[in-house]
Amino acid sequence: MQDTHGEEQVLTVGIEEKLSVGANMTYGLQHLLALTGIFLFPVLIGQALKLDSSVIGYMIQACFLTTGLVTVLQSGRMLKLPVVQGPTAAFFVAVLSAGASVGLGTAFGSMAVAGVIFMLLAIPIRRFGLIGYVNKFISPPIVYGTLLIIIGAQLASIGLKNWFGSADIGINFIASLVTVLCVLVCMVVGGGTILRRGALLWGILVGTVFYSIFGTTDFSAVSSASWFSLPSLFPFGFGVSIPIVILMLLAFLQASAEAVGMYTLLTKWGKQKLSNDRVNRGLFGEFLGCTLGAIFGGLGTTSYPENIGIVRVSGIGSRYVTMTAGILAIVLGLIPKVGMFIASLPGPVLSAASTILFGIIAISGVQMVSKVVWDELNLVVAGASFIISLGTMYLPAELTAKLPLAIQSVVTQPMLVGVVLLIGLNTIVNMWLRPSLERRAQREPLLPEVTTTEVL
Repeated sequence: MQDTHGEEQVLTVGIEEKLSVGANMTYGLQHLLALTGIFLFPVLIGQALKLDSSVIGYMIQACFLTTGLVTVLQSGRMLKLPVVQGPTAAFFVAVLSAGASVGLGTAFGSMAVAGVIFMLLAIPIRRFGLIGYVNKFISPPIVYGTLLIIIGAQLASIGLKNWFGSADIGINFIASLVTVLCVLVCMVVGGGTILRRGALLWGILVGTVFYSIFGTTDFSAVSSASWFSLPSLFPFGFGVSIPIVILMLLAFLQASAEAVGMYTLLTKWGKQKLSNDRVNRGLFGEFLGCTLGAIFGGLGTTSYPENIGIVRVSGIGSRYVTMTAGILAIVLGLIPKVGMFIASLPGPVLSAASTILFGIIAISGVQMVSKVVWDELNLVVAGASFIISLGTMYLPAELTAKLPLAIQSVVTQPMLVGVVLLIGLNTIVNMWLRPSLERRAQREPLLPEVTTTEVL
């Protein structure tokens, strides 16, 4: 999605306009096709943690449920904007890291605790909501854009190396190439159609068909899965770890910055006001949904940039369309066959699609920071945060092993180090130091001009 902070767009279908049931279903399904994180993130976590396909399938169901619940809340009574939620890279990284160190039960239990904390900070009752008032600290393009670049660079180590799989390397690599080429072709020639918006999904489908013909796929688990089941409470067990809670709090902070950026765009396009109270309502709904999702075992979500792009291109900004998308996501989350089918897709094909997705995340950050005026102060903020954050990936293992778990969980994650550094440095340099320097420059007397005659 291109950065459109400086653009103004008049929606052809306004935020409060209602369409027919058929139109709502059609446009709502179009939004769901862009939610690639639902298809990719749970599978990548399962591959990394060596989870059984039934566990991965359930996690996919839980992600659909989380997505649907928050989308209905946001499009309905809470935010009242055409926002579609989806699993975000911040929670993907946090759950992947926590799951590897303390298990999924403690990862999701700690996410639920962190969600409750953020719900209390955003409680939409008069002046009690605090998150809306700290928006200026977390939403500037230099903070959010640089963070997306850091996340994309961190995730680069996940996709490409899994193209080859553990066996039958030749067909795995060729299927990965077919997937990537299909995605790229759809993105380049798809224009403003559903071909481009669902490019990653079409690439996965084509890659899977290719792999089924020339390789070996096994969808037998799909036939044995049931057609309907309700979610379980804490299906992976329950545990709470203070270091992991801190990890999840930082992920919620990143998601907050992303969400407020999307709210700003949508209210501008719909010619509506974005007050602190409305921000608090939106974030409270988001945190409530993410907390429920964590209880069910699903990844936390945030406002999906791809869906904002669909609104921008199509001009259809009706919140009843996105509410329909949320209802469809809830229905899919109640069908185990859907989750098991996605969990059975070839690993190399999903890894190839994730490579493109992670690249899009990074370049979206580049687009955002292109609007920043790169003077010395901004270079200090972004440059120091970027290089130090990525440098944490190369800290010696013997050093990090000696650190307390609370510190170890943060300093080994570039995304989390980036959140702390970017918010801290931007606050100090741009909000405190810059105004002081500008006032000092205004007070300094100008030196008298020296003419050529005076010199001679």
